[in-house]
Amino acid sequence: MANKKGAEKYEDKVANAINLAKDVKMVDFKFIDMPGILQHVSVPARVLDESKFDEGHGFDGSSIRGFTHINESDMVLLPDPDSAIVDPCLEVPTLSLICDVAHPLTKKRFERDPRYIAQKAEQYLKSIKVADVSYFGPELEFFVFDSVNFDQNQHTGYYEIDSEEGIWNSGRNGTQNLGHRPRNKEGYFPVPPVDTLQDFRSECVIRLEEAGIECEVHHHEVATAGQCEIGTRFANLTRKADEVMLYKYILKNTAHEFGKTLTFMPKPLFGDNGTGMHVHQSLSKDGKNLFFDEKGYAQLSQTALYYIGGLLEHSPALLALTSPSTNSYRRLVPGFEAPVNLVYSMSNRSAAIRVPMYSKNPKAKRIEYRPPDCTSNPYLAFAAMLMAGLDGIKRKINPGEPHDMDLFELSADEAKGIRQVPGSLEKSLEALESDHAFLTQGDVFTEDFVETWIDYKRTKENDAIRLRPHPWEFYLYYDC
Repeated sequence: MANKKGAEKYEDKVANAINLAKDVKMVDFKFIDMPGILQHVSVPARVLDESKFDEGHGFDGSSIRGFTHINESDMVLLPDPDSAIVDPCLEVPTLSLICDVAHPLTKKRFERDPRYIAQKAEQYLKSIKVADVSYFGPELEFFVFDSVNFDQNQHTGYYEIDSEEGIWNSGRNGTQNLGHRPRNKEGYFPVPPVDTLQDFRSECVIRLEEAGIECEVHHHEVATAGQCEIGTRFANLTRKADEVMLYKYILKNTAHEFGKTLTFMPKPLFGDNGTGMHVHQSLSKDGKNLFFDEKGYAQLSQTALYYIGGLLEHSPALLALTSPSTNSYRRLVPGFEAPVNLVYSMSNRSAAIRVPMYSKNPKAKRIEYRPPDCTSNPYLAFAAMLMAGLDGIKRKINPGEPHDMDLFELSADEAKGIRQVPGSLEKSLEALESDHAFLTQGDVFTEDFVETWIDYKRTKENDAIRLRPHPWEFYLYYDC
């Protein structure tokens, strides 16, 4: 009977999505490639019927990064009716559906589909009976620039970005210069006219909420040149990863309409703060927050401390999925509020794990893992963090004593005993090679996926950067 009710509920959701399609012109099927970029294909709205949810929509998997080879290229997209929204960015009325990826004949889920990995992580959580829900609340920071130029070829390599807000434009001549700009590291919370992006962010919030993403706050961030943040409400793992993809899509398109360009790169500016994706997380069972204990350190339960222990122990490997770009390690350096120290503390943004102390409400108790950034695939990053935390609970990993001091102010001798995050993508990939058993528990991440991820990141990204001359090398070595 329970299964029948579940089936009826699913059928109702399908019917509702088909109903929504009657008021639009197009239907857009969205899915996620392995690195974490949203892909899509569109059909006329009249095409959407029950068969699209049962049989799926075919596509060439060999043309998608990290998916299949050309001799096994036929794949199908299975729309999730729960994800149905009217796209807030498109001029032509369009229904948006996030899809799962499956094999065409069997409809068996595709093991390299990032969304499937996130869903398996949630299933694993329930199967081990530790909790029934994992909540994630990422803080996505970003830069909004006025222009960007970049190129790399055999004889040239450069990038150039510009922003009306950039402090470097204070001495600009030849055009009207009004002078109100945030200085380096002084961009946190100024009012307009220093903050030129208030209306832009407000428009983004309106569109995010139209897409069903509940927003809580928006503001300018610390760096000069248009660094911002829009805070959204937490949700369960897969749902929140869906929202992250839509968040990035909506913000980029809204910036485009404003004649600006938006990036989630961790470190686009030299000499100022980078942008991260601090991830708040907690576990719940039968409606009770398992991370809260009124008598514990920072009101954390023993379960929460073991979870922290798992995150800290596996961080070197974890960063290959949560900070998975070469640019990630331009951000993860001391001196720019970067969380390079693998310790935990309350209210301390110099630690890799901060315990927020804004509220005494037991439901609000959570931990914040600060190393991740937005070059990560959120489905993989959230799943990996959950698996690391659950391994900590399973093995009762002690996170050690909290570090409540300013870690950036420690002397060299005092800092010696504190583990730090890896200094490069290659080091993180090496750590993942030797430490990924925690990911493959419950077959959440497969060995094939881990090997494919490491190979892709090493050859397509790490080696690609390593083989090319850097502009600063000309400054250092041209006169050798």
